[in-house]
Amino acid sequence: MLALFFWLPAQGFSLDFTDLGKDIGSHAAALVEHLSDEQALAQTFMLGWVGAVPSPLILDWIRDRHIGGVKIFGWNTEDTTKLAETVGVLQTEALRGPFHIPLLVATDQEGGWIRHVKGATSETPGNMAIGASGRPMDAYWSGYYIGRELAVLGINMNFAPTVDVYTNRDSVIIGPRAFGADPARVGILGTAFMKGQHAAGIIATAKHYPGHGDTNLDSHGVLPQINASFEQLWERELIPYRLLTKEGLTAIMSGHLAFPNTQAGLTPASLSSWFLQDLLRGKLGFQGIIITDDLMMNGATLSAGSLSQAAKEALLAGNDIIMLSKTPRLYDPIWTHLVDAMKQEPQFRERVRDAARRILEIKLTYLRGEQTVPWIPDLKKVASNLPDPEGTAFFLNLAARSVTLVKGTIEEPADSQEKPQAPNKGRTAVFPLSPEKAGKVLLAGQYEDFFTIGKMAYPAASGYWYDPEGGTDLVQYAQNADTIIFCISNAEGLPFLQSLRGLRKRVIVLSVLSPVHLDTVPWVDGALAVYSYARESFIAGFSAILGRIPPMGTLPFSVNLVP
Repeated sequence: MLALFFWLPAQGFSLDFTDLGKDIGSHAAALVEHLSDEQALAQTFMLGWVGAVPSPLILDWIRDRHIGGVKIFGWNTEDTTKLAETVGVLQTEALRGPFHIPLLVATDQEGGWIRHVKGATSETPGNMAIGASGRPMDAYWSGYYIGRELAVLGINMNFAPTVDVYTNRDSVIIGPRAFGADPARVGILGTAFMKGQHAAGIIATAKHYPGHGDTNLDSHGVLPQINASFEQLWERELIPYRLLTKEGLTAIMSGHLAFPNTQAGLTPASLSSWFLQDLLRGKLGFQGIIITDDLMMNGATLSAGSLSQAAKEALLAGNDIIMLSKTPRLYDPIWTHLVDAMKQEPQFRERVRDAARRILEIKLTYLRGEQTVPWIPDLKKVASNLPDPEGTAFFLNLAARSVTLVKGTIEEPADSQEKPQAPNKGRTAVFPLSPEKAGKVLLAGQYEDFFTIGKMAYPAASGYWYDPEGGTDLVQYAQNADTIIFCISNAEGLPFLQSLRGLRKRVIVLSVLSPVHLDTVPWVDGALAVYSYARESFIAGFSAILGRIPPMGTLPFSVNLVP
C-alpha cells in the first residue's frame, strides 16, 4: 500500500491514519479547510468511463481535477485481472494529488440478477433467495463474501443492499433484487447484509431511497410517480432505512422517484431537500453520505431541465456525491456551472464544502489501516481468490435453503421397481420426480446451465430452447414427452408455457428470478422457485425436483394460484 495518510502541505503535517482515534470528524473538517473550492467540489464527483481500461478522459479528471470517486459498470469488468490493474492505475493517479486522497471505487454488486463486476466473481442466488431462506445470517454472509471478492479487486464501496420493498409485483426493475414484501424483514435482512459488507471492509450503500418497489416504471427512461402518502412511506418503504440508520449505515443512494402525495410533490426524491434533509437527515437521523443514482438517467434530467442543473439541484438538496455513468469532457458545462455557482452563491458553496467534509470523514474512517480494502490491488491474489473458495460453498448452500415449493405435494419416493407412472391427469404432481417416474423428459428453457444441470438430473432428456422472437413448435416436441420441465424467468416465457395446457402431460415449472408469474398458471402439476439463474440455483432446483434436498424456502411475497 502507498502512503497511510492524507497530507496537508500548507501546514507541513500529516494526518496519520493510525493516530486518528475518535477524532475523525475534526480531522476531516481540518482537511477540508485546506481544500480550494474546486478541490472540495471535485470530491463530490463520482464518474464512470467506457471500456476495459481507463479512458484518457477519466485519467484527466483524476489528475487535473482530483475527483473523489469512480464508478465501475458492467462494461468495465469482463476481465477481472484487467479490472484490478485498472483500479490500481486510477488509485495511483489519485494518490499523486496534492493531498494524497484515495478514491472511492464503487460498483453495483447486489448479488443475483445485478452483478456489474463479472468475470471470475461469484454468480449468487440473490436477495429474493435470502428472503426465501429468511435467515439473517444468509444475508450477512452474502454481503461478506460478495464484499470479500470486491476487496480483492480494490473496490471499496458497493451500491448494496437493495432495500426496496417488493410492493408492486409488476415491477421489472426491482423484482428479485428485493428481499421481499415485508418491510420489517427487508430491514432486518438489509441490516445483516450491510454488516457483512462492513466486515469485509466495504462501504455499504442502501438503495433506492426512499423506495423503488411500488412502481413498474424504470427511472432510467422516465420519472416514476408513486402515489403513496407520507404515512404509507413511513410504515412501509422507510422501515428498512429506519432500521439501517440505527445500525450505522454508511451511505444511501437517492432514487429518481416522485411522490406527488408528499411535501416533495413532483420533485424527484434525489433532488428534494424535503426527502434528503428534512426527512432523511432530520427525522431519521442519518449521518452518512448520500449519493445520487446516475444523474444521466431521464428521471433526474427531465425534472431539472438539464444535466448541469440536475447536478446543482442534487447537491443543494443534500446529496454529497453526484454520480455520472459516463465521463463528461473536462471543461463540460456541468463543472463550469457548479464552479460558477460556488463563486456566486454562498449557500451553495457551504453545501459543497459540507459534502466534501462528509466524504473525507467516510474516507478517513474506512480507507485506512491494514484491514481496509487495498488501494492498489495485489494482482497475484485475483486468480486465487475469485471466485471466493468459501463463498462458493456458502452460495450453493444458500441456493439449497431457498428452494421454494409453490405448487405440488411431496411424497416418499416411489418403489424403485415400480414402472414409470403415466403423466398426471388433473391430479397434483408428486415430488420427488425420479427419472423412472418422469418417463420421457423434455427440458424447455433459455439458460445453458438449466440444460446442463437438467441433463445431469435426467440423462435421457431432450431439450428445447424457446425464442420469444421466433415462432413456437414447442407443442410438437412436447407430444413425445411424458414430463416437461419448463424454466421461466419473465413474462416472455408465459405464451410458451401456456401452450402446454391441455396436452395431458406432466408439467413442472422451475421459476428463476421472481416467481410472480406462477399465479397465472395454476394448472401446472408442480412448481419450484429458485430466484436466480446462477448455476448453484439450478443445481439446487433440480436436486429438489429429484428429492435429494427438501424445498425449505418460503415465498417472500404472496402468490395466488387461482384457476
